Amino acid sequence: MKIYDISQEIFGCEVYPNDPAPEKKQINSMSNGDLYNLTAFSMCAHNGTHIDAPLHFLENGNPVDKIPLEKTIGYCYVAQCNGDINAETARAILNKAVSSNPDSAKRILIKGDAVITEESANVFAQEGIYLIATESQSVGPINSPMAVHKILLQKDILLLEGVRLAAVPEGTYFLNAAPLNLGGCEGAPCRAVLVDLD
Repeated sequence: MKIYDISQEIFGCEVYPNDPAPEKKQINSMSNGDLYNLTAFSMCAHNGTHIDAPLHFLENGNPVDKIPLEKTIGYCYVAQCNGDINAETARAILNKAVSSNPDSAKRILIKGDAVITEESANVFAQEGIYLIATESQSVGPINSPMAVHKILLQKDILLLEGVRLAAVPEGTYFLNAAPLNLGGCEGAPCRAVLVDLD
């Protein structure tokens, strides 16, 4: 069994333009004579590797603490792709996932410098997948992400953004990307891992 950590380290992570970056503060330090080490930190819910819940772009959407965990935990398919993903490519990814393991087609992780377009988002939405992930900090175009987010989130498809898949070959894996249980929040960071069960 091989485990791939596909998460970014928080304090050195990629940050979406204009979002606040993570910060940490040493409250207590044994090197300064304190009895223990203690760190405080602050961050945006969308820093690094994180889940977008429907509330992120939908006023009455579910917050992260109300999303079913089975959407973020289970078999997934990692597909290599670069550039804008069109409808044909989206269907090809889903077909490869189904051929590999039908359960993996519910959670699609895109490896590479790929952008989910409105065209491909509609394909994924029609198929009723649970989750889609990209290595970018936004599944849609960085300069205009709203349309793609709304297409997917309106169908309760969770967005896993900022994963790191360079070391992961294409194929089926077991994913655990459970978000932190941040009550009422529109997103949350997660420690996403893939398990190769072969």
